[in-house]
Amino acid sequence: MWETADLPAALGRIRRVTGLPVAFGGVVSADGRQLRLSEFAGTATPALHGLIVSAGNGLGGRVVTTARPGRVEDYAADPRISHEYDAHVGAEGLRAIAAVPVALGGPGLNGSVLAVLYAGTREPIAVGGRAVEAMGRVALRLGTEATVRREVARRMAELETAAVRGAPGTTSREWEDVRLAHADLRTLAAETSDPALRARLQQISDRLIAKGPGAAEINPLSPRELDVLAMVAVGCGNAEAARRLGLLPETVKSYLRNAMRKLGTHGRMETIVTARRLGYLP
Repeated sequence: MWETADLPAALGRIRRVTGLPVAFGGVVSADGRQLRLSEFAGTATPALHGLIVSAGNGLGGRVVTTARPGRVEDYAADPRISHEYDAHVGAEGLRAIAAVPVALGGPGLNGSVLAVLYAGTREPIAVGGRAVEAMGRVALRLGTEATVRREVARRMAELETAAVRGAPGTTSREWEDVRLAHADLRTLAAETSDPALRARLQQISDRLIAKGPGAAEINPLSPRELDVLAMVAVGCGNAEAARRLGLLPETVKSYLRNAMRKLGTHGRMETIVTARRLGYLP
């Protein structure tokens, strides 16, 4: 799932971190054949507005096909790119331009390019490597958020096909699917830098918990302690839980000890069983 509303804020960040006066970008079509420029910051003319860039053509088209950053010092004279769009770029007066891909990440996604972000100047001064790296960090953040949203949509679609939690006939496998989804959602919440998306993921994961007769009124466990228990509940060791949550193994151990102390338990299995009985885990 791609949020085009994220592009204007990303262009603003690019201008701030690079100091370049012009930034623009657009979304790649679902078939990967075209890029449409739709968002602009610092442009002086409408010359680039709505421009369709074919994959492989120009600087942006090359970025689409290679999924790698690119830059030119003098767009109109650079021999490494095709020049179908010289009139549009020239009308805006741009000379040095850099472009970076916003790509999906994760298994099976093959770095699919969702969008391209550009920044440039009207002076024949090369866009430096540090500026390109800074642009890449902005693009990586966008790609990470898009990947998280895509994974959430996938997991929720899977859950919609499962039996109603706790209904007669619910199988052990279906419960295991719910538990794996709960752990995945908490992992994704730990990975995202978007506070609103993190809160939404935590709300969704909380909805997967069936509140039975033995559920406690007040949950004494912190969000991070719940994160760790969710990982342990699906079979993760301390090292794997740490990797998934972006923590150190010793920190995972500390959270696990705190959870045991709060629940009055003495082992990993007893802690998970107690957390499920009290309605803290699915």
